[in-house]
Amino acid sequence: MKMTKTPALFLVALMLTLVASFPAAAAYPEKPLNMIIVFTAGGSSDVQARIMQKYWDKYVKQPWVFVYKPGAGGILGSTELARSAPDGYTIGGLNVPHLVLQALAQNAQFNPGSFKFIAQVVNDPQCVAVLRTSPYKTFQQILDAAKARPGKLKVGLVGPLSGHHLMFLDFNKKFPDAKLSRVFYKGAADQNAALLGGEVDLIFGNINDVMRSIDEFRVLNVAAEKRNGFLPDVPTFKEQGIDIVSDIRRTFAAPKDIPAEKLAWLRKTFKQICENPDYLRDMKKAGQPAEYMDGEALTAYIESLQAREKKTLEEAGLIPKK
Repeated sequence: MKMTKTPALFLVALMLTLVASFPAAAAYPEKPLNMIIVFTAGGSSDVQARIMQKYWDKYVKQPWVFVYKPGAGGILGSTELARSAPDGYTIGGLNVPHLVLQALAQNAQFNPGSFKFIAQVVNDPQCVAVLRTSPYKTFQQILDAAKARPGKLKVGLVGPLSGHHLMFLDFNKKFPDAKLSRVFYKGAADQNAALLGGEVDLIFGNINDVMRSIDEFRVLNVAAEKRNGFLPDVPTFKEQGIDIVSDIRRTFAAPKDIPAEKLAWLRKTFKQICENPDYLRDMKKAGQPAEYMDGEALTAYIESLQAREKKTLEEAGLIPKK
């Protein structure tokens, strides 16, 4: 019996020694993740990410380190994310259609293929807002004033080649005689401050941005297919016979070469957060129109958007027709 057991015991001991000689695979993430925010602190993107961080911390031991890279309608931050090491330790909040438009028309050093998308978390319709003290109480009055005094009314927008800019281009196409002067800002917080301070006469802004100053603002119309739950008394453009629908999707992404297993883990974790009832209540309380879309479906949506908005930019003369 001894002769039989000895070789077996030797093999077991050898296997244990070999296993011990290899370091155990550490569970991802082992350290904090950088979270790049491409707009100013205090804007809608930042507010939403802070809510998500609260629930991330409930599920994950490693926190986020917020890195703000505002400017050029999100281009600076998006470029930073695209160039980051694809090790799973830098992710960022990106807005759509901003990144699509910027890749098409501004020689941006990224395109949608520069990223792997984790999830869409918000679908935020745009709207037209003025101060409550403004003489303009309807969108028609805005149109009449813009036609009577071309270029005199100033509209605040967040960044060139952003979703706000796209709505402005659509406005110009539908109302060529109503001339508004555009004023670009780095982020939503700056845009709101400009309207509050009288720098501009109106803004094309996201509902979430507007809701944070709703006591001072009057919303004239919402650019959506149906009325929004946050502003149920405000008519859509479509209700008034105007075909303007415009929204901004808030998404999260990583550099394109992130390892597949880390991307899968991030997608699973974000989905878990987005399905948490407490998270959804916090989003509603903050005026954030939550709408989850998984990374694969989001990638397909962005691909369809590229073809459509390429035509829009060609018609506006922002890129040459091919």
